[in-house]
Amino acid sequence: MNSKLTQLHHQTRRHFLSSSGVGLGAIALSSLNGGLAQADIPIDPTTPLQGRKPHFDAKAKRVIYLHLTGSPPNLDIYDYKPQLVKRTGQDCPDEFLKGRTFAFTSGVPKLLGTPRTFTQHGQSGTWLSDAVPNFHRVADDMCFIHSMNTDQFNHAPAELLIYTGSPRSGRPSMGSWVTYGLGTENQDLPGFVVLISSGVQPNGGANSYGSGFLPSVFQGVQCRSKGDPVLYVSDPVGMDRSIRRRSLDALKELNQLQAQELGHPETITRIAQYELAYRMQASVPEVMDITKETKETQEAYGAQPGESSFANNCLLARRLVEQGVRYVQLFDWGWDFHGTGAGEGLTDGLTNKWAKTDKPIAALIEDLKHRGLFEDTLIICGGEFGRTPFREGRTAASNILGRDHFPDCFTMWMAGGGVKGGFNYGQTDELGFGVVENKVTPHDLQATILHLLGFNHEQLTYRFQGRDYRLTDVHGKVIADVIS
Repeated sequence: MNSKLTQLHHQTRRHFLSSSGVGLGAIALSSLNGGLAQADIPIDPTTPLQGRKPHFDAKAKRVIYLHLTGSPPNLDIYDYKPQLVKRTGQDCPDEFLKGRTFAFTSGVPKLLGTPRTFTQHGQSGTWLSDAVPNFHRVADDMCFIHSMNTDQFNHAPAELLIYTGSPRSGRPSMGSWVTYGLGTENQDLPGFVVLISSGVQPNGGANSYGSGFLPSVFQGVQCRSKGDPVLYVSDPVGMDRSIRRRSLDALKELNQLQAQELGHPETITRIAQYELAYRMQASVPEVMDITKETKETQEAYGAQPGESSFANNCLLARRLVEQGVRYVQLFDWGWDFHGTGAGEGLTDGLTNKWAKTDKPIAALIEDLKHRGLFEDTLIICGGEFGRTPFREGRTAASNILGRDHFPDCFTMWMAGGGVKGGFNYGQTDELGFGVVENKVTPHDLQATILHLLGFNHEQLTYRFQGRDYRLTDVHGKVIADVIS
C-alpha cells in the first residue's frame, strides 16, 4: 500500500482500536481493517471496459434483459392449467394455505382459473394465451422455464435476488458482473445501459443495476429515449466542446496527482469514467436517435420517436447491442396484477398492458434474426416472482380479477444466445401451486446466463472484506437442458 495512504489509515479510529485492543475483539477489528476490495480478473484501470475473454468459448456475446416490474400473472400468459379453470370458485385446499402468509390475502380464498383463452403455437405446440398474440409467431424461438422458484414474496427483495444474488442491497448487479468479466466491444459507449419505461424506477431502485462493491465504472448507465439521452452528460449553457476538453484535462491532472499520492485504484477509474462521458457526448445521441430507423422498422416495434415507451426502448436495445454494448437492461413498470383497479385486472388490464409490450418484444426477436445478431444475443424476460392460483383477497367482492404475490412457481423465458428455441422446461402441479419437475432458483438462472456468456459462475469472483464474492453467492447450478 502507498505509504501516504497507510499513514492516513493509521490516523483512523478503527486503526487505533484494532492496535490497542487485545483478544478476539482486536483480531476481529484487525480483519475489518484489512478488507480492501480486489479484482480477481486482471483489469487495466485506465481502460477498465476493454474487452476481455471469458473462461471458455461463449454461446452468447451480449445480453438484453427485459424485466416486467411487479411480475406478470404467468397462469394467464404461459402456464395453462385446465384443472384450475374447472375448479374456479372453489375454496382453496387447506394443504396450500396451512402455515403460509400472503401479501394481501387471508382466510380461505377462492381458486381462480384463467379467464384467458389458451391455444398451442409453433412446431413445438407451446401453449400461450390470447394476451400475447404477437408471441404466437415467435413461440419456436423462445425457451420457457415454467419451474422458477424463489424464497422472496415482496417486490424489492425478490427483484434484488434475481439481479444481485441477494435479497439485500449492496451487492453488484448482474449487468455489472457481466461487464466486469467481459468488458465491452465499444469504448465510446457504456458497457452496461439501463432503459426504464412507464416512468417509475425498478422496485430495487438503483441497486437493481448498481455496481455494489465492484468499481463504479461497471454500474448501469441509465439512458432515456426522451430529452437528453443521459442526464448531466450534455455541456451546460456557455460551455463548448473545447472548454469541456480543457476542464477534463485539468481534472485528469488533479486526479493523477491524487492517485500518485494515495494510490487508490478508484481514482484512476474515475479518470476513465470522465473520458468515457466525454466520448459519450458524441456517440450516445447518435445511437439513441431512432429516427434513423426506417418507417417499417419503427412500425414493427410500435416505436414513436421523441416519446418515452417500452417499444422505443426495445428498438434502442437492438441499436445498442448492434453498436457493441455488452448488456442492456430494460425495466417496465405496471405488472403487479392484484386486480384492485381496472388497470390491474386479468382481462382488459392485462390485454392493454401486453398490447404495448408483446409487439415490440416479438419485433426485437425478428429484427435480431434479420440482422444476424440473434444467435449470439441472449434475451431474457420475466418478473421477480409468480402470482397465486387463487383470487387476491381484496378483490373477493369485485368484478375485477387479480392475483396475489406467489414465490413458489413462475415462468420466465429466454431466446437466442445459445438456448433451445421452442422448448418448455420444468412443470408445476395441475393447479399451479408448486414445482413438480426441475425446480430452478434465481441462482440457477444466474449460473446459466453466465455459462452462456462463457463463465464458470464459481470462478467469476471479486474479493471484498476478506471474502471472494460471486453473483451466485454459494449456490447455483447450470440448467444444461435448456442449452442448445
